[in-house]
Formats: sequence, structure tokens, C-alpha cells
Amino acid sequence: MNQIIARPQLEGVLETSLYVSNLETSLQFYREVFGFEALYLEPPRMAALSVEEKQILLLFLKGASAQSVEVPDAGTVPGHDGAGKLHLAFAIALQDLAYWRSWLEQHHTPIEAEMHWGRGGHSLYFRDPDGHLLELLTPGVWAIR
Repeated sequence: MNQIIARPQLEGVLETSLYVSNLETSLQFYREVFGFEALYLEPPRMAALSVEEKQILLLFLKGASAQSVEVPDAGTVPGHDGAGKLHLAFAIALQDLAYWRSWLEQHHTPIEAEMHWGRGGHSLYFRDPDGHLLELLTPGVWAIR
């Protein structure tokens, strides 16, 4: 007889990845627009950026991680890659919405769309240098925030 066990608890999403055509251009964008600090750089293959010291944004050069990679004294990271214009959202405070509009304009990053959601939340949509759709969203977009 198999014993049923409870599902282990998750603590959240720690890393997410975007695949980029020019690592240096993308690094510059994410450093300038978001102020993300580089935690680890392995040019030209990848970079790991700190998102407010809570999460990690991994930038991989398209195609450069398709093969598994041996990491000394750690093991093997299986190969992976991605294509297309992906979506990634960052949480912001409602009171910072206008400041973010001005900040994006100052950094020559056009807002592609703005949404006013039924729960009272707001979203700003814009693109990174690879055309990935980025979103800044306030509380009230989802019931969980």
C-alpha cells in the first residue's frame, strides 16, 4: 500500500530567464532601467542579475546554453534555450506608478500599453532590447497582491 504524503511547500519563484541576442546590450538595459546588480557574469553565455535582493533574473545569450554545462565542484546544468518575445512582470507600489512613467520616458523606453484592472491595479507594458514584453504592475492586478 502506498502512503500518501503531503506536498512539500514552495517558497516562491527564485529565478526566471530571458534569452537575448546581445548580452552586453541587455545587461546595460537592465542595469540602467531597473538598477539590477550583476551577481554573476559569464560572458558571452549568461549573466545573473539581482532583483531587489529577492529574486534572480538570468539573461542567456540565445543558443549559448542549449548544451549541458559542467560546473566544477557542483555538477551539470542541463541544456535549455528559448525563443520568441517572452513576458515578465515586476511588482511596484501604486504610489510609484507616475514616477515609473517618467523614469521610462527618461530612459527612452516607450510605454506600449497601460491597463487599469477591475480590482484597482495598474499595469505598464514596454519592451526590452530583444522585444520581450515587460510589465510593471501594482497591487490589485491579482488577488494575491
